[in-house]
Amino acid sequence: MLTNDILQAVKSYTQSMQNKVTFVLQTGVHSKRPELINFLSGIAEVSDNIQFEERDMAGVLRSPVSFLIEADNIDTGIRFSGIPSGHEFNSLILAILHVSGTALKLDDSVKNIITGVQEELKFEVFISLSCHNCPDVVQSLNQFAVLNTNISTEMIDGGFYPDLIKERDIQGVPSVYLNGELFANGKVDTAQLIDKLMQRAPNLSQTNKSEMLPLQDVTIIGGGPAGVSAAIYSARKGLKVTLITDRVGGQVKDTMDIENLISVTKTTGPELSGALQSHMNEYDITIKEYLKVTDVKQGDIKVITLSSGEQVYSKTLIIATGAKWRELGVPGEKENIGNGVAYCPHCDGPFFKGKDVAVIGGGNSGIEAALDLAGIVKSVAVFEFMPELKADQVLVNKAYSKDNISIYKNVITKEIKAKNGKVNAIEYVDRATEEVQSLNLEGVFVQIGLVPNSSFLGDLVERTRFGEIVINEKCQTSENGVFACGDVTTVPYKQIVISMGEGAKASLSSFEYLLTESDRLEALFNEENSESTAIAS
Repeated sequence: MLTNDILQAVKSYTQSMQNKVTFVLQTGVHSKRPELINFLSGIAEVSDNIQFEERDMAGVLRSPVSFLIEADNIDTGIRFSGIPSGHEFNSLILAILHVSGTALKLDDSVKNIITGVQEELKFEVFISLSCHNCPDVVQSLNQFAVLNTNISTEMIDGGFYPDLIKERDIQGVPSVYLNGELFANGKVDTAQLIDKLMQRAPNLSQTNKSEMLPLQDVTIIGGGPAGVSAAIYSARKGLKVTLITDRVGGQVKDTMDIENLISVTKTTGPELSGALQSHMNEYDITIKEYLKVTDVKQGDIKVITLSSGEQVYSKTLIIATGAKWRELGVPGEKENIGNGVAYCPHCDGPFFKGKDVAVIGGGNSGIEAALDLAGIVKSVAVFEFMPELKADQVLVNKAYSKDNISIYKNVITKEIKAKNGKVNAIEYVDRATEEVQSLNLEGVFVQIGLVPNSSFLGDLVERTRFGEIVINEKCQTSENGVFACGDVTTVPYKQIVISMGEGAKASLSSFEYLLTESDRLEALFNEENSESTAIAS
């Protein structure tokens, strides 16, 4: 499990540790315990600052395959139940580094929100090692625990605790519990966790004492390919740039195999997201991650209000908020999310091993999902609304070559049925005959396209009836000084490479606008600011 290359990498990471870190493993007997002991011992051997101990921690740790992390003999509140290998290995290494003094890469406003929590919060995060979304949640909650001693968090590998999974009726990951009650499940990210905490304690946003940024030349909302492209192009012009996003990578982060990004033969969403972050780090860009925009005030100077309560003043605004998964909107869908209805085959596919499932959608996303699931589940039924599949022919050919994939074309999903709280069938209509039919199954994966993330804008800019922001060939919107790019706009063909190009166009257009308007806007801001100061005094 721990190769020499991995151990050498861990050794290099741990050279700057400032505090002693101890893995404390619960005593007892478990078939997987020897493997976990070897795993933790192997990591401990790479650094004098890491120790491994076995103690009777009954009442503190869950089982003999549970361990906690201490920093200088003080419990950090971080626990792992299971072996954090696979995607979760990084979660363990980052936890070691953070509790030993490595700076957290969180915006000050986010830190202020978390440190403002005064009640005791005990998180449990149920994960699957095959889930590429789960580590983000585990790592974020681990950082919350580092920041605030009122917060503790436990990663729980569902494969080690089948009885617990059954008891809590968990069918999707990540599944986050807070103080024993379901807090969030399915497609959840750090921004949503923070939002939920602020809903629980609205005063957290009022405790934010982050220093206000100076007037920005360009503020970009959205951290996907379009937003990052716009930020880099703007920074290269020497402009003051702020990027606000709930997560760098955006929707791309949920994509696994990417084979059509020109010059890159093959990559994955998480890898591309990391590359986008690394590229931005080369420039002077203020990144406010894990935050959302709640309001944008119209005017010459754009006033952007964040979910943290702070405000950003900017001469221009670039909207690059992308899109989110489209819901079916049929009975039984929302009611059964996490109980058989899912949107991420990579995350939740393992929970349906040996079962019959359906994928709704015959585009690239749907056929790719069917192919991924075919190696795990018993059978996959693909439902496509149109008479023919919309996916690339190479994917269609692969799907037809699989014995356990069935294709249902020219059908419409009518209802997702459930029994005893679990999905057990899907009703659909044959559009040619209008005959209603039913198929018994235990899971439904929805892959029917995307919806623009533009509702927060209100009447700021013109949008189509589908929610897309109307732009011209220069990415200009109906509002002066506001530009838009990527999947949130009317530009056709929602592709990564197109979004990157559109982000560059939006940046160049905003720069062109600033060539004639920047001085005027600077003077206007200074005048308004001095008047406000005079009134306040």
